[in-house]
Amino acid sequence: MRTPFAATSLTALFLLFGAPAVAQCDTIATLCSKHITSSYIPDGQFYRALLQGDEVAEFGLTLFGGTTYRVAACSGLSDGNLIFSVYDTAPERNLLFTNREHANGPYWDLVIANSLDVTIEAQLDPSKAGSGCAVMLIGFKQ
Repeated sequence: MRTPFAATSLTALFLLFGAPAVAQCDTIATLCSKHITSSYIPDGQFYRALLQGDEVAEFGLTLFGGTTYRVAACSGLSDGNLIFSVYDTAPERNLLFTNREHANGPYWDLVIANSLDVTIEAQLDPSKAGSGCAVMLIGFKQ
């Protein structure tokens, strides 16, 4: 059976460029997981995006009332390279939190009184990185 040229080309491109990017994200996720300590249970989701320049990744999720969440955000091999902001989903997109106001801290605990849908935006700090893998990990308190 003959393999179509397009499928062969796409496979070759993934092997050349995609596999190193996946490995980079896996390494960053492993480093970032140190911020989800034993008092937090990971939500089991993968929030990852390859970013260049001023690109912004958006991740949507529901936070349940009465829960404390830890959001950990990493890019690169050291902390502080990734800016993350949490917005509600109201038409005005109210800013609930940003680590930009806290020296790009690699994690933050959010105490949620009432359930709400949020959008978390992640972008690289342009003074520290021009491109890279953005990794967000979410855990909730036991």
